[in-house]
Amino acid sequence: MIPQVVRMHFLLNDVVLSLELQLTTPPMEARRVSSLSLEQLEQLGREIYAREPRLHHREAERARSLASLIVSKAPEVNGALFIAPSRGCAAEDVAVRFITINTDLLAQLHQQQQSGRMTAALADEYVWGKAAA
Repeated sequence: MIPQVVRMHFLLNDVVLSLELQLTTPPMEARRVSSLSLEQLEQLGREIYAREPRLHHREAERARSLASLIVSKAPEVNGALFIAPSRGCAAEDVAVRFITINTDLLAQLHQQQQSGRMTAALADEYVWGKAAA
């Protein structure tokens, strides 16, 4: 069986990641991921961001892996915000938000990123600030 791949964008803080998700997952990996809850993935993300608050800029592959795991548990989610007050803070101090973003807006943000105009302020203005309202 040839694995079917779905391509999608995922906003992680202020970076639009391009994900390639396999619809058919190898059995061992599927069991490992299915045993994790979304709350456990949120805690994992908190721990990762407590160690590296700029993960989405400094470790793109780890950021993609985290985003892929989130999507595997909550397919409707295509955005996550992890805010750590400082490197080495307690995982409990990392704020987390998940969101479902309109795909047209996500594509627009990806275009902004591709042209070098994507900023944290832009992501906040179009996504995170509006989500708080």
